[in-house]
Amino acid sequence: MRPFEIENPSKSAVSAPSDLKRTPLHDRHVALGAKMVPFAGFDMPVQYSGILDEHHAVRTQAGLFDVSHMGEVRVQGPEAFAFVQYLVSNDVSKLVDGKALYTVMCKPDGGIVDDLLVYRLAENDYMLVINASNIDGDVAWMHANNPMGASLTNVSDAVGLLALQGPASFDVLKAATGFDASSLAFYTFAQPENGSFLDLSDVIISRTGYTGEVGVEIYVKAEDAGTVWDALMEQAEAFGMKPTGLGARDTLRLESGYCLYGNDISLETNPLEAGLGWITKLESSDFVGRDRLATIKEKGPARKLVGFVVNERGIPRQGYEILSTAGEEIGVVTSGSQSPVLNKGIGLGYVQNDASYTSPGSVITISQGRRTFEVTVTKPPFHKNAGA
Repeated sequence: MRPFEIENPSKSAVSAPSDLKRTPLHDRHVALGAKMVPFAGFDMPVQYSGILDEHHAVRTQAGLFDVSHMGEVRVQGPEAFAFVQYLVSNDVSKLVDGKALYTVMCKPDGGIVDDLLVYRLAENDYMLVINASNIDGDVAWMHANNPMGASLTNVSDAVGLLALQGPASFDVLKAATGFDASSLAFYTFAQPENGSFLDLSDVIISRTGYTGEVGVEIYVKAEDAGTVWDALMEQAEAFGMKPTGLGARDTLRLESGYCLYGNDISLETNPLEAGLGWITKLESSDFVGRDRLATIKEKGPARKLVGFVVNERGIPRQGYEILSTAGEEIGVVTSGSQSPVLNKGIGLGYVQNDASYTSPGSVITISQGRRTFEVTVTKPPFHKNAGA
């Protein structure tokens, strides 16, 4: 069998009583006393020892995440490259075996269907990694936009995925498995020979990350996820590593300024206004949405996603209005939280594309209803701006 072809679809084979799916690591989370919550149709751990504790562990040592809920689609055959190049905004021709890229796929009007990773496993063989909440819709979109007839296989149920993040992550990985990830460049991956990584086959070790820290993602067969988790957890005490849930995953990605689908990007946003022009290669191919995005770029987007740090007491929340200092409504908060590193409120939001609102150092105002508080526009990553 080729890597991650479905033989025993164990990711969804056992459902919680509420019909939520369970990842292959569900029993480990329960045994650790994790607080479980519904997320994207899965019963997922939101925290173990606490969001702050887990957040700081990732920033200073290491954290281990179960992200097996994410979706994976294999694209294979002689039309694979043409299809992926047509589907996404980034330039897939830049990939070689062992490299990955971040990108989005758009509707004809430029709205973002999803953000995703593209891995080139071999010539005519790609793996697309998509958001858990979008799996069914994304797969349907891919099939509907496949005029060249590439072979598409949704292998999400066959794949287990762990993320090991933090300054000590490479040391944890080597101690647990013998694999040395120090030579992996950002957005590259390795496929260890079968049997060389915990005696497992079909393993991918990549370095993309969603926390702003050094780290790896480990793709294995779903039935092998527990073996990897247990091996890594055996090193937890020695390296100060903590199992880490969705709560810290969100505060970590926000401190790093990474977009979250459904909050900061969606069908109602386009990559140019979301600050994703760097993955929107208008000259590389005639991808879906390219013409509309070219027009938007020529005119300039009407709004822009900015980051900000709160100057006083207050935590920005999704949906709060953003105002000018004169009290005029100029935008909306899309993500917000208290930064564990800064010990201040931070957030992302769309504002009118005016330099007086979008330039770093500009002061704008957040309205939470009865009160307002001032924030300073700040370019992420926030946790690198400890004096902000």
